[in-house]
Amino acid sequence: MLVTKQPIFRRFWYPVMLVENLTAGPQSFQLLGESIVLWLDEQGQPAAVRDRCCHRTAKLSLGKVCNGNLACAYHGWEFDGKGACVRVPQLKEGAAIPASYRVSAYSCTVRYGYVWVCLDEPVSDIPEIPEAADSSFRLIHEFYEPWQCAGLRVMENELDLAHPTFVHTTTFGSEEHPVPDSLDIIETDYGIHVEGVLGVVNPELQQQNLKMADSQTYRTLEMDWFMPFTIRLRINYPNGLSHVIVNTMTPMSDGTSQMVQFCVRNDTEADTKAADVIAFDRAVTLEDKRILESTDYDVPLSASQEEHMFTDRPGLLIRKKVSALLRAHGEVEQTLSRLERGLDPRKEKPEQRVEQLV
Repeated sequence: MLVTKQPIFRRFWYPVMLVENLTAGPQSFQLLGESIVLWLDEQGQPAAVRDRCCHRTAKLSLGKVCNGNLACAYHGWEFDGKGACVRVPQLKEGAAIPASYRVSAYSCTVRYGYVWVCLDEPVSDIPEIPEAADSSFRLIHEFYEPWQCAGLRVMENELDLAHPTFVHTTTFGSEEHPVPDSLDIIETDYGIHVEGVLGVVNPELQQQNLKMADSQTYRTLEMDWFMPFTIRLRINYPNGLSHVIVNTMTPMSDGTSQMVQFCVRNDTEADTKAADVIAFDRAVTLEDKRILESTDYDVPLSASQEEHMFTDRPGLLIRKKVSALLRAHGEVEQTLSRLERGLDPRKEKPEQRVEQLV
């Protein structure tokens, strides 16, 4: 599936950058193949528009902020957060600005310290992370970087409890626990909820982070997949510590995703330094990144095109629900092979192309 060729994905919210990044001025970003520019308006709220001036197509991200508006670096035209041109220096004072002088604007808001953008009319809300609003938890911003892989692959990987033994060999993977002790899946209106128990090793750095001297322990996992590309992974340890990882793979293009990850924990900086938490999670993500960037980004929604085992059940349900999402909005799955064959989705019925998953 090629995410940039499926219009429905434009109707979801994605975190694109830390809001503090905008204090330095306008910032550019590519979201689902669309070049956008973000800045802070006069009230300090983020705004997002297409990164092309309607005059001579110069990138607006090269400009500057003037009284909360974005001024093009080419001829000085200024645009507000709704995309309307509010000043043309070359016009005589008092002259009306044509209504056609405007650029596309996008829904934009702040949540969890990040700017979230939706390119079209939203079909769902930004995922709710209850721990982020709990005063007994602290939020730590961890990673913000592009990965050369599909977000769907990462979502499946997060819920795959069979890979740690083989991928996370230097962090927490245990050879004695190649499969989870339990795995339960529940469908939800926002995606799926998964619960499981997995035996893991507890290396020295993690012993310090968890305040647990045991060399092995168990993770009791509560995992939520929020359609389409956000995972909330709550890891509960026997000593009462909860480490909640929130990961969104913001789709930049078909083969590139912006990996945005933060964590929420019910301890303090005095208990465990944020730098040590990030260091361990960094080692884990790099082990995942090495494998995931080797996978095909054109993830097939049909189960028949890849082989599976019982621990793939969460991933298969994700694919089934994405297929149902496309079908509900009259879309046909777009793939590289379909594009190469020149097939026109406008001439086909969705139910003829979306297969049911096993």
